[in-house]
Amino acid sequence: MEKTHTYIEHKIQKKKQGEIIFPTDFRGAGTDVAINQAFSRLTKKGIIKRLSKGIYYIPKTDAILGELRPSADDVIKMIAEKEKIKIKPTGTNALHQLGLTTQVPTRRVYITNGHDRQFTLGKLQIKFKATTSKRLSRKGKISSLVILALEEIGTVNIDLETETKLQQLLSKENPQTLKNDLKLASAKVNNYILKIMKENIK
Repeated sequence: MEKTHTYIEHKIQKKKQGEIIFPTDFRGAGTDVAINQAFSRLTKKGIIKRLSKGIYYIPKTDAILGELRPSADDVIKMIAEKEKIKIKPTGTNALHQLGLTTQVPTRRVYITNGHDRQFTLGKLQIKFKATTSKRLSRKGKISSLVILALEEIGTVNIDLETETKLQQLLSKENPQTLKNDLKLASAKVNNYILKIMKENIK
């Protein structure tokens, strides 16, 4: 146990302040029990802090702002990179990233080619929802988010202001990319986008 703890502490002390770390990063350094005990001891010593189950970070302090916690976006990106999975935001999360709503979602849902997973970061709930490769294969930076948002929130009760913003956003997408992404959209979303874009899609 002591050997595992010493090894992990030595490795962590070489990392940058603010860096996100996971107990699974140290598999092979000891049993899962020994690794978890080492993380628990290092947390009590203040060398690392716990963000959520299985997610920790090295404290970083700013002279003016005080302690700086890793952002949710940084944590989510790190998890995706670590697990070598693709993720894309859906619903209100996608709308927020597109700038179509100022309401910051307290629950973020991402589709993924990985496993279903849920965790919390403070008051923020995060969900990774396993999906088909088809839904992840859309390539447009804008069109893929618009389609994912519409597939979850629906196309029936969209007000004129939001519809105008959708038109403006989609007009910035490469036309061929948009056409290809629409082939992978649901029938309702495909028809709705074709209707609002009219002459922009040929």
